Amino acid sequence: MTLWLLLWILVWTILAFALMGIDKWKAKHGAWRVPEKVLFLSALAGGSLGALAGMALFRHKTRHWSFRLGMPAILILQVAVLLLWSWRGVWFP
Repeated sequence: MTLWLLLWILVWTILAFALMGIDKWKAKHGAWRVPEKVLFLSALAGGSLGALAGMALFRHKTRHWSFRLGMPAILILQVAVLLLWSWRGVWFP
């Protein structure tokens, strides 16, 4: 894996984690919320691990089936794509 891809994943992981924490804080204080679409897009952009960690640590969105199933599914898909990409010399010339 190249360095830029690792940095991309790291940045989005931190951002997705922070967005979960911010949204939880806003939910507790009755403030404007982060749209669910933004939470999912941050996970799709490479931050699925951070989103899952944020869900667990902040106990946020854990009752929503779309998050309980969607975030792990995104992570599994991303890991599969990364594995295929890293082995592209073996399967894809």
